[in-house]
Amino acid sequence: MPQVQPSPGTSPQEILLAEPRGFCAGVDRAIEIVERALAKFGAPIYVRHEIVHNTFVVNDLKAKGAIFIEELDDVPPGATLVFSAHGVSKAVQQEAERRGFAIFDATCPLVTKVHVEVAKLAREGYEFLMIGHKGHPEVEGTMGQLSEGIHLVEDEDDVARVAPRQTEKLAVVTQTTLSVDDAAGITAAIRARFPQVREPKQQDICYATQNRQDAVKVLAPQVDVLIVVGSPTSSNSNRLRELAARLGTPAYMVDNAGELREEWFAHAQRVGLTAGASAPEVLVEDVIRRLRELGALSVRKMDGIEETVKFPLPKGLKIDAATGLEIAVRKMPETGG
Repeated sequence: MPQVQPSPGTSPQEILLAEPRGFCAGVDRAIEIVERALAKFGAPIYVRHEIVHNTFVVNDLKAKGAIFIEELDDVPPGATLVFSAHGVSKAVQQEAERRGFAIFDATCPLVTKVHVEVAKLAREGYEFLMIGHKGHPEVEGTMGQLSEGIHLVEDEDDVARVAPRQTEKLAVVTQTTLSVDDAAGITAAIRARFPQVREPKQQDICYATQNRQDAVKVLAPQVDVLIVVGSPTSSNSNRLRELAARLGTPAYMVDNAGELREEWFAHAQRVGLTAGASAPEVLVEDVIRRLRELGALSVRKMDGIEETVKFPLPKGLKIDAATGLEIAVRKMPETGG
């Protein structure tokens, strides 16, 4: 469908909703782990790092009794501790175990898959190039699976500079929430410099990141402006906004409806709306209400992939199907990677 050419001074007439958008299975699981731990053990429940990168979600869990920390020194002896969806390094995991906390690992299983692959290949003598953003907790967690032999590359310039000790056994791993197109470009640069590099059998970028970016690729050319609901710290939300802008559609990211600015829509008849994988649907509904106040008359959902993925909870928080009772918590539940 060609880009709409609105006349000056018009207000938004139609909202087009991306499909899929919002929560993914890993985010659903992480939030449910904290909520079930609170229900079972009572407040406070300590969570290392924001459970997911969304201000609304974090504040809601704080109100229910979750305490978010960055350092294990801030967790009292005997406390229940949840690792965030982004995963943690081996050092953090081992220190938490040493301190005897009751641990629930909310690491997204797709991140854990990367951790497992790193551990397996490291035992076979591989070094790694990790495509990702410096300082992101997922990157720190994955790189922290090894004490050496894993090198971060953020762009193609980094690929040209990186200096692994050997190249006979070299593998690529990727942060799960990157731009699909950017990651493909960096991977191509790695392949050009290191032709024998081992790539994942399936790409590390998660299905939800891929699906939301694919939906924006369909949506962006059909609208005059695109709004992404997501917090500034959310990598996958930032990538959605960048993707729309790269496609030539003005795009803005907002944490909530209060951040919308009326002038963004002064010459827009059709507004696209999506949400990052850590943004709840209630925030999307608030944005729709605000756009209706600005003149939007209709809402239409785009066709898209229906996501049915669901990840299991840690054993200590599962419901026994026979009795309906929660299974007793283990002191040290299994943790990925």
